[in-house]
Amino acid sequence: MLIGSFVKMRTVVGNPYLWLFQENLTLDNYRYIFANGRFIQWIANSLIITIIPVLSQMFFAAILGYIFAKKRFFAREFIFWVMMAVIMVPNQLLIIPRYIVFKNLEWINTYWPLIVPELWGVLGVFFVRQFMMTLPKELEEAAYMDGANDFTVFFKILLPLSKPVIATVGTFAFIGCWNDLLTPLIYTTSEEMYPLTVGLASMLTKEGNFGVEMAGSVISFIPTFLIFLFFQKYFVKGIALSGLK
Repeated sequence: MLIGSFVKMRTVVGNPYLWLFQENLTLDNYRYIFANGRFIQWIANSLIITIIPVLSQMFFAAILGYIFAKKRFFAREFIFWVMMAVIMVPNQLLIIPRYIVFKNLEWINTYWPLIVPELWGVLGVFFVRQFMMTLPKELEEAAYMDGANDFTVFFKILLPLSKPVIATVGTFAFIGCWNDLLTPLIYTTSEEMYPLTVGLASMLTKEGNFGVEMAGSVISFIPTFLIFLFFQKYFVKGIALSGLK
């Protein structure tokens, strides 16, 4: 993909490893994409519909995961597994009813249908809940004995220890929102509202150039690659020290 983005060709020809030794390596594909007047707007749209849901999903996953893992209340397990049942419903089945609802709310071709349904994710709640259930109860008991309340226990003890799983939730949410093509394709009708995925798809459909397609793929891939590098340390870190002595 990276090598192909520097090759000016309309169709795939030859061995990709041999492209490096060609004399026609060029930045024209990137110049063509950035010369598009809507490109910066597409990036801004992608950032808006991605960053807000990512932060929201991380927050709600942490709060709800803590509640279902550490708090006792009536029908806790039943409510939790009813929430988990939502995962079994494919998003494709919800497109038509959601479209009807969003149309009645006059949300079509706005940011709302791309942000509101993604404000929280059931799978993230499951991850955090399962992780927090493994944390020793002695940490909470010691904090309560020192006079800490629920907010202190959550924000100063459990939340810092849960950074790996929360970072994982945020990474999955970012990748899902940034790379989503179907949802904005359904709910946006003008080029001004296109995110990067739909904008590149519409431009590449008109162009039909292999080099331009690879250049667009590289640009779209860079943010997810950087996010993974940034959160990678949390994936492998885990909890080496539980805090118990």
